[in-house]
Amino acid sequence: MRSRQAIKNIITSLFQQVVTLICGLIVPRAIIGAFGSSVNGLTSSITQFLSYITLLEAGIGPVIKSLLYKPIANKDKSQIEKILKASQRFFRVIAIIFIIYLVILCFVYPMIVSNEFETGYTISLILIIAISTFAEYFFGMIYRLYLQAEQKTYVTSSIQIMTTILNTIVVVVLIAFGTNIQIVKLGSAFIFVLRPILQGIYVKKKYNINLKNVTEKYNIKQKWDGLAQHIASVVHNNVDTAIITIFCGTTEVSVYTVYLFVVNGIKNLVQALTGGIDSSFGDMLARKEYDNLNRSFRTYELFYFTLITIVYSVAMVMIIPFIQVYTRGITDANYIRPLFAILIVLAELVWAIRLPYSSITLAAGHFKETKVGAWIEALTNLILSIILVFKFGIIGVTIGTLVAMAIRTIEFMYHTSKYILKRSKKQNIIRVLILVIQVIIISPTEINIIQSIEFNSYFTWIIVAGIMCVINFAIIGIINGIIYRKDLKDLWNMSKRIFKGKGVV
Repeated sequence: MRSRQAIKNIITSLFQQVVTLICGLIVPRAIIGAFGSSVNGLTSSITQFLSYITLLEAGIGPVIKSLLYKPIANKDKSQIEKILKASQRFFRVIAIIFIIYLVILCFVYPMIVSNEFETGYTISLILIIAISTFAEYFFGMIYRLYLQAEQKTYVTSSIQIMTTILNTIVVVVLIAFGTNIQIVKLGSAFIFVLRPILQGIYVKKKYNINLKNVTEKYNIKQKWDGLAQHIASVVHNNVDTAIITIFCGTTEVSVYTVYLFVVNGIKNLVQALTGGIDSSFGDMLARKEYDNLNRSFRTYELFYFTLITIVYSVAMVMIIPFIQVYTRGITDANYIRPLFAILIVLAELVWAIRLPYSSITLAAGHFKETKVGAWIEALTNLILSIILVFKFGIIGVTIGTLVAMAIRTIEFMYHTSKYILKRSKKQNIIRVLILVIQVIIISPTEINIIQSIEFNSYFTWIIVAGIMCVINFAIIGIINGIIYRKDLKDLWNMSKRIFKGKGVV
């Protein structure tokens, strides 16, 4: 059963990220072309500032998922409803606080960008963008978490695919008709409100979940320990934009968010190819299948490290050619920043390295045990970014993120090996060293290829990127075949079991 669910999750998640990537290229480019880089930077910045309210979630999302694994495995509907009811109460309080935060933001944020935009213009965008943020984060959260714990990510992915495509169509049509940015964003807001509504309808009908009759209170343990994890995540995803908005201006925010969109697209594709794996690990832990967990994790680790080595090594040399094609004709900002491009891809590679270890750590419910590292990451990112932004601008902010990510990645690797898998920490060190060596080996070939090519279309870029992926796959395949012969055999056998519907991921 886990195998079939994993295949569905991976396929739909991958399709979702492809759709998101394509639509995500269309929408910002259309906004920049119609309204300019400053307006694109403004809307991106507002979205990030609104996201800070998710700090009040206190990291409860992963905690709830970890609590749901066991009752789902035992088919204990009563316990599931108690957990969801307690979660619903928590998120309703957050919804009220969000409204208060929104009022404060409407007073404070316009002062930050007062040199570029009128107060009324800025406030109207804040209120419009808040509609979708409010609905997405709070009203549908418990149902999304439940579907993830049920290993049915493909349901939420399907809903997101539909609304993402619909949103892109609406944005392009509204811009074509010459409407202002407020109407464009209002159209998007109403579409994204559909997501939580559809998720709630599906869960209630499919699983007959009824929270109205739940009277017994449930205490969500570790919710404050999850706060540290959540703050680290919010800082990683949002603080850079805030710092750049305050110290560099909305035009630089636009430059940063264009690059961020590219690396986030890569990150999301990688996550899609490994979709739902944390739920599979959580299910194994709930059933105490420790031998199966170790074997599956080792095999998954090989597949995952091969994937990110190929993808991020290509991204490091192909991101500038992509930005050149994407921003052709835009002259109100300098989007070609080679050093910044390398640093932001490197920072996301460090994040990608941690993903298998953070997934299994949080699936095991080890929030308290790893909260100190989360605080260190958040503070390091914030402090270094603020110090370095004065001297180096957006490059300094990215350096702060890179250093913080490296610290946290090391902690997750150490904790997973010692306390969950109970294996030698040397295995992690060897994996990372081999990844670094592989990148060093294949980089000269990639650089030589792009130096002789003029990138004047997306088609050219796709062909070259595809060729590089094939070359990298061949080189890394040979290296891994020599070093990881036994693990490759296990990966092949597991793949056959999965596609036959017999194995367990």
